[in-house]
Amino acid sequence: MIEIRNLYKRYHNHHGSDWVLKDVNLSFPRGVSVGLLGRNGAGKSTLLRLIAGMDSPGRGEIERNCRVSWPIGLSSGFQSSMTGRQNVKFVARIHGGGFDVQRIIDFVEAFAEIGKAFDEPIKTYSSGMRSRLNFGLSLAFDFDVYLSDEATSVGDRAFKAKATQAFKDKVGKASLIMVSHSEGILKDLCQAGVYLRRGQAVWYDDINDAIAAYHEETTGQKA
Repeated sequence: MIEIRNLYKRYHNHHGSDWVLKDVNLSFPRGVSVGLLGRNGAGKSTLLRLIAGMDSPGRGEIERNCRVSWPIGLSSGFQSSMTGRQNVKFVARIHGGGFDVQRIIDFVEAFAEIGKAFDEPIKTYSSGMRSRLNFGLSLAFDFDVYLSDEATSVGDRAFKAKATQAFKDKVGKASLIMVSHSEGILKDLCQAGVYLRRGQAVWYDDINDAIAAYHEETTGQKA
């Protein structure tokens, strides 16, 4: 389970700064996959980074009683002067926890489908290639919760289908907390939803209700 209590987050700049997230309180039950919805800038990616521990809250706390992945779909975190293979090997040694390092390397190389680029420096990669590598590396480990930031939108149609199926294969073994602009993906993979608006977060037991709340806001804005 992941518990978020009285969470506040903002990014300071010389224009002043509003809270991206303010007084967020959420409980993510074990085994329940959750879709995050909200307009651009609502704080979806920020919330994922906070849950992953990649960023720190301004106030409040996050308690993780499970193994949580880094946000799949984000291409940051790689050492750009090292090759894809070297990056994977490094992460496998640090986070492998006794796993066979070579097995992890072989899995990522096959899943990412970037060919000879696997042995080229990361700085020569396109953003899509970085995301493929990140996706494969995340799936190579057994996390209790996988975080996904538009991960299923990377690559061509075949790779998108492969990415979606990879998440489906995790059902029953792990859960997802995912951001996606594809409502079909959210309905297919998530049971519950969190709707972010003006820094606030509202939990919905049914992903369809979260989607309906998002539609109500966006339609009202257009009207």
